[in-house]
Amino acid sequence: MLSSHPDYRLRVERLQELLRSASIEALVVTSNVNLLYLCGSIFSGLLFIPAEGEAQCFIRRPQSYPESSTVHSIRKIEQLSDHIDTLTLGSVALELDEQSYSDIQRQQKLFPNATFHNGTALLRQARMRKTPLEIEQTRECARRHVEVYELIPQVYRPGMTDRDFQIEIERLMRQHGSVGLFRCFGSAMEIFMGSLLAGDNAGVASPYDFALGGAGVPALPLGSNGTPLKEGMAIMVDMAGNYGVYYSDLTRTYSIGQLPEEAYRLHDLSLQLHREVMQQAKPGSSCAELWNECLRRVEAAGAKDYFMGTELQAQFVGHGLGLQINELPVLTGRSKDILEEGMIIAFEPKFVLPGVGAVGIENTYLVTSSGVECLTPAPEEIIDLNQVSR
Repeated sequence: MLSSHPDYRLRVERLQELLRSASIEALVVTSNVNLLYLCGSIFSGLLFIPAEGEAQCFIRRPQSYPESSTVHSIRKIEQLSDHIDTLTLGSVALELDEQSYSDIQRQQKLFPNATFHNGTALLRQARMRKTPLEIEQTRECARRHVEVYELIPQVYRPGMTDRDFQIEIERLMRQHGSVGLFRCFGSAMEIFMGSLLAGDNAGVASPYDFALGGAGVPALPLGSNGTPLKEGMAIMVDMAGNYGVYYSDLTRTYSIGQLPEEAYRLHDLSLQLHREVMQQAKPGSSCAELWNECLRRVEAAGAKDYFMGTELQAQFVGHGLGLQINELPVLTGRSKDILEEGMIIAFEPKFVLPGVGAVGIENTYLVTSSGVECLTPAPEEIIDLNQVSR
């Protein structure tokens, strides 16, 4: 292995347990995100994980890693058979959801006697429950994320468009250590460094599976679209916490002047869902029931038409996150997952009020042995940018 930190051995061991439970003899890992998860670095090549025994790294580029009994320099992946008896393997998992068809075909030829399984599902399952180092890195990311959000009102200037405001926030993020990368799972998932939604643009549906949409631009139809920021408008800022290897997720709402009373009522309902639903969760809580309980409370408050959008309403209220922003589990009515200690969940009950914009907040929570801990404790009220900029 490339890293000597014991956390990476723990991650491999967890995967080996899943392989044995599924009666799969080996897993081949090639995607950047999963090499980063299992090795602590990204390289061109592959990681071979047997159900029993030592994992083996096969590296094409860069050729700067010292070779060892588990690290091998190669020119092409077919050299795997110089070190592994590939002919005797009868069942192998490949990352079928992370690669091109031609890459999968090439890897399958390495194991002529094997049946193949989807290793992506195993990897996503393993990554749901975070290791001690992952939790430590997420805490640090969340801390810096909160610090940057405290500075956001300072970069607002009257006369800005939503895009102007987002650019200044992105500049602020990079100045405070943001990597500037927003990793998503899924070939059709794309985003800027986050999303800023102002006024009625918050209700515009997008082709992506995020909680809210926004018209964006033709090359990336999501988020800010050049809307002028005007009096009486709500601005939802959902910018990525990517201050290191792991992500945190944090949304706060701002306004230009006063908003209608209904906007403050819906915002307070979001805070209530955090306090009375997510913050009461614990290991064993059903992800589906968390969604259902939110929906019951939203319906009782007469707010269903505004919940998670208007034109197109998202059917989830939270999601796992880690090396990617959209990991498992998902808090949706279809989920069969239950919360486990070590999971990290972004919880985001949001409302879109026509003529005003989106309100509500999002926090990142760690599932502990007895409940949940909020990792993003930033001010939760709607902040009037007019009052700050004076």
